[in-house]
Amino acid sequence: MLHSLSIRNFVVVENLDVEFAGGFSVLTGETGAGKSILVDALALLLGDRFELRQLRQGAARAELSAGFDTAGLVNVDAWLDANGLAGDPGEVLLRRVLDAQGRSRAWVNGRPATLAQLGELGELLVDLHGQHAHQALARAPMQRALLDAFGGFAALARETAETFRQWRAALAARDAARNDAAALARERADLELRQQELATLAPGEHEWTVLAAAQSRLANAAALIDTATDVQAAIDGDHAMLAQVHALAQRLAQAAAHDAALTGIVTALESARIQLDDVAHSLRDYLHKLDVDPQELARVEERLSALHDAARRLRVRPDELPALLASTTARLAELAQAADVGALDARVEAAEHAWRELAQTLSRKRRMAATELANRVTAAMQDLAMPGGRLEVRLVALAEPASHGLESVEFDVAAHPAQASGPLAKVASGGELSRIALAIQVATSEIGSVPTLVFDEVDTGIGGAVAATVGRLLQALAGKRQVLCVTHLPQVAAYADHHFLVRKETRAAGKRRREDAPTGTEVASELSRLTNDARVDELARMLGGVAITAKTRAHARELFEQHGRPRDGRTGAPEGRRGAGG
Repeated sequence: MLHSLSIRNFVVVENLDVEFAGGFSVLTGETGAGKSILVDALALLLGDRFELRQLRQGAARAELSAGFDTAGLVNVDAWLDANGLAGDPGEVLLRRVLDAQGRSRAWVNGRPATLAQLGELGELLVDLHGQHAHQALARAPMQRALLDAFGGFAALARETAETFRQWRAALAARDAARNDAAALARERADLELRQQELATLAPGEHEWTVLAAAQSRLANAAALIDTATDVQAAIDGDHAMLAQVHALAQRLAQAAAHDAALTGIVTALESARIQLDDVAHSLRDYLHKLDVDPQELARVEERLSALHDAARRLRVRPDELPALLASTTARLAELAQAADVGALDARVEAAEHAWRELAQTLSRKRRMAATELANRVTAAMQDLAMPGGRLEVRLVALAEPASHGLESVEFDVAAHPAQASGPLAKVASGGELSRIALAIQVATSEIGSVPTLVFDEVDTGIGGAVAATVGRLLQALAGKRQVLCVTHLPQVAAYADHHFLVRKETRAAGKRRREDAPTGTEVASELSRLTNDARVDELARMLGGVAITAKTRAHARELFEQHGRPRDGRTGAPEGRRGAGG
């Protein structure tokens, strides 16, 4: 769920930090106060395109960031791992910076990200429903995925898609074998010659490195023998280093009898003597094994020459010859299979049969689920100021097979009985689309995977009992997922668990807080989280407008106490401001 949102220099917001909790939260305020600015900022963090008009006047850049609690969201963790953007377990941090030149940069968990990646991740984190926001439910792939999840056969859909890919791969292999038979035959002939040469040469793993070291040793054997002999004689000859160290150690040992401070030095000198003795023994063993062998040297150099010549002809390094032999053998095996068109035909036939069986099963399940989903959403629409409205889940047969099955899934809607049904994205107005989306979310709340739902303009064109129904549905939905709603209706706001008030002020700017902060007269939005009595005051304003009477306040308190879940019981002024415009 969304737990924090920070905004700097965005539209009329100079500096705002707000923390969200689970459940149902509403944002209210007078028209033009900037309620939808928070939704727009969130949309940008989820991949929307930036427009220069969204930069606060006079500011050099805008900064947006949001934090999400993703504990238990396996699909989010998998996406982050696949894209190399994983951060702290159970948390996702999004950040975006926008400047006056129209440039935009984005980060996920502190790592640079593209807008496409923000969009993909955003679809796993938030559903934004509004006239000017993400509308995932209006997209055909999301509608298909929602139907499959609603029916409980999403795994079957994934298996169908994987089988389709296997079928296509088999088709491609067969077509390549048929169309490129001559080219494959030439490649096979060339590879057979190469394999024969390499098999005859039989290069061993690490052979080049071992032979190069042996050649260097054998070619310099005489010099090595002279050097080792001289050093060994200097260490343990009659008057050599070892004897001198031994004599010096004895003298110091005698002196140590009179001064214990010499004991450590005697020990160190004795250790040096022992090490010199070990070196002398090692040199004697080395000289015993080392021999000048012209025949072995000739053999090694002949083998190195053979490996070098083969590598030059085949255009690889000598140490890459063993790997080249292995890859040549593997490719010949592939070409042998590719040449067997009969086997390839059988593989294509088997793969297509497997896909069609799964796709037909998926179609049967979709037909049953489509009817149930349409009935549930249609029933919900009747309570949302759309009497006679309906949702139709159409399964349209495809002319060509597809990875997702034999048909496309289309949500067609009609907001009232006189309206002809049409695609969800085209037929519904902004307010209708939000309410239809709410109806769909309520109908599918048991299977939804996106943890946060944001509704903007969900209550456009409704009021009274219908508004109360919207509030009740949003509250019920918030029992399963986090819900944020921008609203101007007190009947909706009364149902919320958390209430945020957005105000807009026009004032003369004082001393700038930052170098890029605008000066002069400023219009700024600020936000505060309301406690119980403050919520009653805001509900009264929403009910009565400028003139708030005792009767209006009493009505507001009754509305607040009748609807919604139990509150924390606090009273008084609003909590401290979460953000301010200046």
